[in-house]
Amino acid sequence: MKDIARHAGVSQSAVSFALNGRPGVSEDTRDRVRRVAEQLGWRPSTAARALSGEGAATVGFVLARPADTLGVDSFFLQLVSGIQEVLAERHLGLLFQVVEDVADECAVYRRWWAEHRVDGLLVADPRTEDPRPGLLADLGLPAVVIGGAPDDRHPGLSTVWADDAGAMAAVVDELHGLGHRRIVHIAGLDGLAHTQRRIRTLRAEAERRGLTEVRSVTTDYSDAAGAAVTRRMLSQDPAPTALIYDNDVMAVAGVAAAAELGFSVPGEVSVVAWEDSALCRMVRPRLSALSRDSVEFGRTAATELTALLDGGPARTVRVPVPRLIGRESTGAVRAAST
Repeated sequence: MKDIARHAGVSQSAVSFALNGRPGVSEDTRDRVRRVAEQLGWRPSTAARALSGEGAATVGFVLARPADTLGVDSFFLQLVSGIQEVLAERHLGLLFQVVEDVADECAVYRRWWAEHRVDGLLVADPRTEDPRPGLLADLGLPAVVIGGAPDDRHPGLSTVWADDAGAMAAVVDELHGLGHRRIVHIAGLDGLAHTQRRIRTLRAEAERRGLTEVRSVTTDYSDAAGAAVTRRMLSQDPAPTALIYDNDVMAVAGVAAAAELGFSVPGEVSVVAWEDSALCRMVRPRLSALSRDSVEFGRTAATELTALLDGGPARTVRVPVPRLIGRESTGAVRAAST
């Protein structure tokens, strides 16, 4: 600070006001101090900021998912890319950690809070019975829940949500229009709130249309599980004529498993993937998929968190409904299959 003050021709207190965004200096002085600081290669010390109560300039993100499933999950890769874009603009760091379960996630939150490691949190994968909102309210940590529900209300927490129910209804409507009556939803983890919303919507849409051979089966999102469930479902008599997968990796594995069993896609079984990706467009036949801007989803979540850090109110924000893109993996049911 002495070096900056000397080069800028101002006092050290003026340097402190300018670099920490406090009132007490003119905009011209603030700009001059920042230019000098940049020329001298100055960067704020996050440890010092935390000790002085000014914050850690860091946002936390913990995922309680099997680590071996994340490397091929296109949704989370794009989500983090969008988050990082917004944080980089604000010169905020991202502290990321993968843990085994929600209990471990809560333990990480308590440790980060006690150590003043983060100023706020991004919370993914809301659970049907979720201890995290209550814990974060007790700790007083600002947070944004990614993928919550529109009626979620928790003190200090914003929610960014996607209409899973509307997306599932659109898929069922498309498949029903193609003549499919035996539909299996190969879902993700059972305890996730969005998994249950998709399952409930599928059941409601089936009941509305009088379909009795529609069901959901939960998995761990991995290619191995997707292939195993596909083999089990297609070995039934009668076999389903349409399969809906909760991610692209399971869908691609399912197409391969169907081929191994002698099923043609879409001749004998149609396939829809929940997350569109390069995988869906590269495999043959190309997969019909629900498409959404996952990078923008991440940007929205990070923007809402920075708004909370700036003192704004908690909000509930909806992102656009995923859009079904029809490709070669879906088609009309053959007469013999109905």
